[in-house]
Amino acid sequence: MSEQPVDKSAGPAVPEASGVDLARVALRAAKEQAKARGAAAAQKKQARRGGGLRSGARADGRDPMALGAAINRLITERGWETPAAVGGVMGRWPQIVGEDLAKHCVPLKFDDEPDARVLTVQCDSTAWATQLRLLAPTLVARLNEDLGHGTVRMIKVLGPGGPRRGYGPLRAPGSVGPGDTYG
Repeated sequence: MSEQPVDKSAGPAVPEASGVDLARVALRAAKEQAKARGAAAAQKKQARRGGGLRSGARADGRDPMALGAAINRLITERGWETPAAVGGVMGRWPQIVGEDLAKHCVPLKFDDEPDARVLTVQCDSTAWATQLRLLAPTLVARLNEDLGHGTVRMIKVLGPGGPRRGYGPLRAPGSVGPGDTYG
């Protein structure tokens, strides 16, 4: 087996964007270009009428914007659609998985890198962790139905963390503590 020389000056490999991500970027750019063309045309029309920018009875780009519309615009401009949608899912966790499961399993984080897309969930007992592992394929399908195809690829289920392992006066010599019963 022969080794080929490696070019280390090229830097780290950058993952390529998927088709859905490229489509979102292209749509966002097209919307911004259309908005810019519309604003430029409106300014030309107003300049022809004999005046610079002035306030009028009709809505224009300088009018105040509702808070919800401003937040939606910011999310779209920055490309935060997926993280915002996942945050919404974490807020609606009991409605998505059911009240019983939500009492014992809590979503911790979402890794939104294109290669991973893993939702990490922690359960308060090993029995609920096993139950969630069995329901994981159904839950992934339900989440992707709500968020869009391919948003969540896997659910990583964590068992209970267990109590803090201290070295108090009641610890028996040679014992490993409560770690035997957790995880």
